[in-house]
Amino acid sequence: ICEHPLDQLMLAGWVCLTLCLSAGLSAAKLLKSHGLNPVVLEARERVGGRTFTVRNKETKWVDLGGAYIGPTQNRILRLAKEYNIKTYKVNEQENLVHYVNGKSYPFKGSFPPMWNPFVLMDFINLWRTIDEMGKEIPREAPWRAPHAEEWDHMTMQQLFEKICWTSTVRNFGKLFVNVNVTSEPHEVSALWFLWYVKQCGGTMRIFSTSNGGQERKFVGGSGQISECMAKELGDGVKLQSPVYRIDQTGDMVVVETLDKQTYMAKYVIVATPPGLNLKMHFNPELPPLRNQLIHRVPMGSVIKCMVYYKENFWRKKGYCGSMVIEEEGAPIGLTLDDTKPDGSVPAIMGFILARKCRKLSGLSKKERLKMICEIYSRVLGSDEALHPVHYEEKNWCEEEYSGGCYTAYFPPGILTQYGRVLREPVGRLYFAGTETATEWSGYMEGAVQAGERAAREVRAPAMGKIHQSQIWQTEPQSVEVPALPFVTTFWERNLPSVGGFLKFMGVSTFLSAAAAAGLLAYKKGLLPRC
Repeated sequence: ICEHPLDQLMLAGWVCLTLCLSAGLSAAKLLKSHGLNPVVLEARERVGGRTFTVRNKETKWVDLGGAYIGPTQNRILRLAKEYNIKTYKVNEQENLVHYVNGKSYPFKGSFPPMWNPFVLMDFINLWRTIDEMGKEIPREAPWRAPHAEEWDHMTMQQLFEKICWTSTVRNFGKLFVNVNVTSEPHEVSALWFLWYVKQCGGTMRIFSTSNGGQERKFVGGSGQISECMAKELGDGVKLQSPVYRIDQTGDMVVVETLDKQTYMAKYVIVATPPGLNLKMHFNPELPPLRNQLIHRVPMGSVIKCMVYYKENFWRKKGYCGSMVIEEEGAPIGLTLDDTKPDGSVPAIMGFILARKCRKLSGLSKKERLKMICEIYSRVLGSDEALHPVHYEEKNWCEEEYSGGCYTAYFPPGILTQYGRVLREPVGRLYFAGTETATEWSGYMEGAVQAGERAAREVRAPAMGKIHQSQIWQTEPQSVEVPALPFVTTFWERNLPSVGGFLKFMGVSTFLSAAAAAGLLAYKKGLLPRC
């Protein structure tokens, strides 16, 4: 890299623009390992993007952004092992608790049990159907699914209304969407959401703590991985360098930043959420579909909240700290224990999700904390929840260089029309970012896959260094964090849906009317959960 002392013109072989966790850093790391000199332009004053580890005396360290990892997330685990960053399991030794209709129900496992037979049939059928539909969807090209057009024109809310017979299961389905993609069922394409769950390994893998996507955290925080990569890249990482112009009309790609720096490179990898491309000026202008795509993929809405206590009183009451909260007036939908692995700094992590995030963003931090402590007190049945010793939160909606979290989502009709151009290069521009991943998109794992794929993409046709077939590579399973199969029961595999049950029974007109009346009562919430 040569720097001109007068006009700050920098001549580099490569430029990686990164605003997305480790996607840009992962691309740069791989390029450097092959003898190239990449430059990473980071808009923020820190690396890490949608990961954000804060260190202070009250928390020691706390992840206010992406934090959780688990089996099958083998690329991010490989990087952690390389940098000697240890993982630990999120506590789930004691009971989880499901709070619904004003009552707390302790349980074990990934999903809360349902005791009402109609609700149980409906519940099992929903997850089974989501996974079965997902099997039809190609990870690399969901728009090629046999029912792509039909499912893409349908929202998840419409799919729930089609599949679910009971309000209990429809309501839990809404929470399932809120938790996984920080948006509402009526906002997202059914095709996109079904693909999203599928590429994370299915309903059990994406929602579970043990053996799932939330099984572990990094000792010291997830931000260390980006920090270690940045240290390895040295002066090649430029902080506080928001890109506003990319010009590829000449022999070299010219990149200009807001701090008046100009960089020149042979190729550029853009590793931002698609919507943030709107902050950049392109010459020549982007192709029509790419230009329209970036106007159509909004970011999810979430506030991550960490409440600290003098002791983890919930464990004394037989609870592990995981709460699934179904109450419209409650700010938090899902919690996990965030106590340090040595038992110090007791804390509960909770998400304010989607519509609730947008509604409560207007409150003060103190007001949000009060609401959170009150719901924890009701769910856990303890006044100790009302007396925190410290509080941290991060509203990702106000992040200029993220626009939201965890990921961009696809509204109805967008994936089939524009999905093909999500990863498609534009001249000498290549695209990374976790949204372009085909495994664990939206997660840290997806960011690493995307960055490394983009780096190989430029090395293949552009430089002729590797064959096209080597762009997509599988990752060996982590030895330390193996993926175990999920064991399903006979009834989970074979219990009929409510509709199938009624059809099988061949009920009379009178019984059908009675059953319909009963189901209507469930939908209206007139009959008890159990």
